[in-house]
Amino acid sequence: MKFLSIVALAASASAFAPASLPSSVQSATSLFNNPDGYGKYDDKLWDNEAKKDVYASWDPNTPRSGSNFNPFETWEGNTPDASGKYPGESWYKDPQRGDVNFAQMMVERE
Repeated sequence: MKFLSIVALAASASAFAPASLPSSVQSATSLFNNPDGYGKYDDKLWDNEAKKDVYASWDPNTPRSGSNFNPFETWEGNTPDASGKYPGESWYKDPQRGDVNFAQMMVERE
């Protein structure tokens, strides 16, 4: 029993040792660039007309990207931003929304 505890202690000690340096130099990662690219309406007004424009160019047969997504699709009750990202995902940006009132929403509904 003592032997097993000593072996376990020795094996776990390597977890606290510093990692060895890589033999080759790693290239820097791009932390501040969205890998999917930003959408057509990034930093622009993200209103119903913009969503209709993005929806018209959406191709469901190609992979989802910053320029190819369904802007009316919801995920846990949230709609995507102008690049197709949902709140809580990396690269989500709060979109610029226009002024909307109830009467205008009823007109758009029809």
